[in-house]
Amino acid sequence: MFCSGCGREIKATDQFCPGCGRAAGTGSTSLAPAAGTAVAPGIQAPPQQQVVVVKSQKNPGVAAVLSFFWAGLGQIYNGEIGKGIIFLICYLVSALLMLAFIGFITTPILWIYGMVDAYKTAEKLNAAPPLIR
Repeated sequence: MFCSGCGREIKATDQFCPGCGRAAGTGSTSLAPAAGTAVAPGIQAPPQQQVVVVKSQKNPGVAAVLSFFWAGLGQIYNGEIGKGIIFLICYLVSALLMLAFIGFITTPILWIYGMVDAYKTAEKLNAAPPLIR
């Protein structure tokens, strides 16, 4: 049998787990049988093994430089594909609006915002804890 609290193997005759002290037969603090054996009502299965998913670190400087060359590339680098495509399209439209002179106002604003957003998003991604499944 295995303890449902700590996963330590214990004898079937034990009333308490020697590792964590959990009692047998009391709901969430019960002892569970080994894998492949029948599970009686009120006894939980052994705990699942946790898998830690490690994310790749994103360089905020690279994200900002990519957005410097074209707004949206830094977002795509950070893994925000949809947001990056929206930035790319908006930047293209804004650049075309330079023909109507309104683009001279919107293009620099979008360009600077794209760089700042890409940099800050990369920092947030790096600061987030790893995912546990």
